[in-house]
Amino acid sequence: MAVSEDAFEVLEKQRKGISGRVLVLNQSYEPLLVCNVQKAVILVYLQKAEIVVENTQRKIRSVTRTFAFPSVIRLNHYKRVPFKGIMLSRKNILRRDGHRCQYCGSTSAPLTVDHVIPRSRGGTDSWDNLVAACIACNNRKGSRSPERAGMTLRSVPRRPSHVSFIMQSVHKVDELWKPYLFMT
Repeated sequence: MAVSEDAFEVLEKQRKGISGRVLVLNQSYEPLLVCNVQKAVILVYLQKAEIVVENTQRKIRSVTRTFAFPSVIRLNHYKRVPFKGIMLSRKNILRRDGHRCQYCGSTSAPLTVDHVIPRSRGGTDSWDNLVAACIACNNRKGSRSPERAGMTLRSVPRRPSHVSFIMQSVHKVDELWKPYLFMT
């Protein structure tokens, strides 16, 4: 398919004026990633994706054409994504816990990673045993279990899902995305 210069000219002229994020779904409607509006418009224009939900408040305009402003797009061909578990790391533990101490709820204090069941008592380095904790709570807990230290966790630590990390990466989830992120 020949790509008209008009479409690329529109994108070049409005690149600075087009801002926003677009949720990209696989052909099976599973969320894959979040991309910028320019990338989404190019995928739609090249017929590699279709607009599932458009932002009716905004349009992309050129001298001769008007394009829909995408909010959610779906790939036309199924993209096989190999299972990639979210890697266990300090950064991802803090991200999963919202950069909040899981004992006192503080967000202002410097955070560390705490073993719920201490390593000295047989605890492992796993999603189910690591939580974000401020230095004061981590020191107060020491090498005891939270119950023995008289402390309670704000939430049960779990392996995060791919969808939860997509939602956290955009900070504010667009209302139009919620049905596709299983949030309704």
